[in-house]
Amino acid sequence: MHQNSPANADDLLVVVTSLPNLEAATALARALVEAHLAACVQISEGLYSVYRWEGKVCEEQEVLLSAKTIPHRWDEICAFIKESHPYKLPEILAFSPKQYEQQYGEWVQAEVNSKP
Repeated sequence: MHQNSPANADDLLVVVTSLPNLEAATALARALVEAHLAACVQISEGLYSVYRWEGKVCEEQEVLLSAKTIPHRWDEICAFIKESHPYKLPEILAFSPKQYEQQYGEWVQAEVNSKP
């Protein structure tokens, strides 16, 4: 399966996924930080999703997870989320901010480049 990889290795990457509950989101967030795949993970409750799955319209309460990392860790973090995720087909999106505060960016780089 081909995955689109972000281009510039010096940029930051925000990886987003949704999970069924706070417990699943917290477990995944901790695992990503402990594995040095993300420097920081934010969890937002109160997400309500409406989607079509296997021909049926579904509505679910979900929790949004937003992980700060760097582009050259994309393949690893994507595979890690797919392995750890309770959904059969998890949403995994990545966004590269055009601008970010330099010291914050350096901290994210240092955290995900350090070895566990």
